[in-house]
Amino acid sequence: MSDEYKIPNHVAIILDGNGRWAKKRGLKRSLGHKAGFDTLKKLSDYIFKRGVKILSIFAFSTENFKRDKEEVDYLMNLLVKKIHDLIKEDSNVKIIFSGRKDNIRDDVLNAIEEVEEKTKNNTEHTLNVCFNYGGRADIVDATKKIAEDYKNNKIDINNLTEETFETYLYNSIPDIDLLIRTSGEIRISNFMLFQAAYAEMYFPETLFPDFKNEDFDIALDIYNKRDRRFGGVKK
Repeated sequence: MSDEYKIPNHVAIILDGNGRWAKKRGLKRSLGHKAGFDTLKKLSDYIFKRGVKILSIFAFSTENFKRDKEEVDYLMNLLVKKIHDLIKEDSNVKIIFSGRKDNIRDDVLNAIEEVEEKTKNNTEHTLNVCFNYGGRADIVDATKKIAEDYKNNKIDINNLTEETFETYLYNSIPDIDLLIRTSGEIRISNFMLFQAAYAEMYFPETLFPDFKNEDFDIALDIYNKRDRRFGGVKK
């Protein structure tokens, strides 16, 4: 085994525990989401400085619409007010969004489109914000696009491969190398199912607002101890 310290190309984080963080402090759940955003802003900078090229975050799932309307509205308003704070002129980070757009408020859509437009020419890093996202929905919607292209004679179904299928997903990005879910929950909750096929997974107990740079360094150390074989056997 090589002694070289490996930095994953693509890290994904399920930002879990914001509500519980607030409840432990006698605060509204919404203030936990604000604290989580403040953590994300600092942590994403550090993750990119460590050499990670792509960071995907699970910010809001399609299932989250089942939550209390006040909490959902707060999350939508938080994105509109704060998403531009993730843009730093000297960071060269491209921000993209993955998820369905059909049931999102116009002001939220406008904020998403503004951020994507402002950062579209950045090339060093990518921040993939999964918002109104579900892994199964991603696969279903990709399948619908393929069916439409097949109907219009734009694709030969016999030539469809995993690599081709991946280009029909919300965003065409490489597989996840390291997937982290904070707060101690041991499941991936319908997050990036296609891209997580061979991801190394880490489930720290830390609630996301308390997940600091040193916690990410621990995740990297654990990742470096894993033996990634992708179905094969190392000799």
